[in-house]
Amino acid sequence: MTGLSPADVRAAGGLVVRDGLVCICHRPRYDDWSLPKGKLDPGETFKQAALREVEEEVRLRCRIEGKRLAKVSYPVNQGTKEVRWWRMSVVEDLGFEPNDEVDQVVWLSPGDARRLLTYDKDRQLLGLL
Repeated sequence: MTGLSPADVRAAGGLVVRDGLVCICHRPRYDDWSLPKGKLDPGETFKQAALREVEEEVRLRCRIEGKRLAKVSYPVNQGTKEVRWWRMSVVEDLGFEPNDEVDQVVWLSPGDARRLLTYDKDRQLLGLL
């Protein structure tokens, strides 16, 4: 996982773990399975964005556990996208409701999550648990 700078698109997300299971979400717009993440709002830190995006996408209020897991950069239409990831634990489950961004949430063992995730970059993060 490499870090290219500066990034044209800045995003953050969480590898949310509960009882040994990992939270994976399905995004209907892309028809993919991924970890919850999203772009930073103006003035927001990467950590703030990671916590907000997890709460918005999968309705889990979380806390960050330890240091940042990874910084991943890759090319996108807008240039380079940088995503910073943290391991998170659930503080409060707000009750998932399907929405335009995420229509399904599942909790899987890391092995099952690795098989379901669409992107290699997401699969590699599971190795950091």
